[in-house]
Amino acid sequence: MSVTSRYRAAWESFWEEAPGGQGAVFWDAEPMLTAGRHLAHFEPHLSDPALPLIDLGCGNGTQTRYFAERFPRVVGADLSAAALDHARRADPDGRAEYRQLDAADKAEAEALHAELGDANVYVRGVLHQCEPDDRQPLADALAALLGARGRAFLVEPLQAAGTVLADLARSADGPPAKLAPVLRHGLTPGAIPDEAVPEHLHAAGLTVLAGGELPLITTEYTGEGTRVELPSAWVVAGARTV
Repeated sequence: MSVTSRYRAAWESFWEEAPGGQGAVFWDAEPMLTAGRHLAHFEPHLSDPALPLIDLGCGNGTQTRYFAERFPRVVGADLSAAALDHARRADPDGRAEYRQLDAADKAEAEALHAELGDANVYVRGVLHQCEPDDRQPLADALAALLGARGRAFLVEPLQAAGTVLADLARSADGPPAKLAPVLRHGLTPGAIPDEAVPEHLHAAGLTVLAGGELPLITTEYTGEGTRVELPSAWVVAGARTV
């Protein structure tokens, strides 16, 4: 199974129009506020930190480059070729590798696993953006990338984040400048139930090893100058042991 052509086209058009530079899109917050905070919860659960690390849904590679300074081999993977063009331009020294990957296609994930072997995987806000029929295939592909030794860190907005986004979209002046393109391209975050993430992971043969809540930091501000933060939950998962 692979993502729908509509979904692929929406992401491609979004990234083709997105300006360059870190922080130019809604979710592209500074790594110390995002991946850095997440890594503090992820690293204690890594069975082998020397495994390749895949930043799944890497976008323009801001978090990928952060990881590349801390792990021996880092691969940024994204559905959108335009997103990967942004990532490569922002990484002229090639600190990380970049691959186009349909994360809802288990065969593509298995092919990448055959090349890299077991990997640790970072997933920030990808599952909730998927169309409902793509969520379990994505979890299955994630399990294929992890293999027996890899660990995954997923962070996804909670349902309460939908209220925050709806309020921003309905503001008197219209949605904030960085949220507007997300809505215009039909990338409105899905209303995934809070319990769905661990359920999809379990169905993929994975075990949740740890979890908690952290705000998902964005690059946007309210009219009062407050940084927009989305309520979110994180989990660390790995292959189920018998």
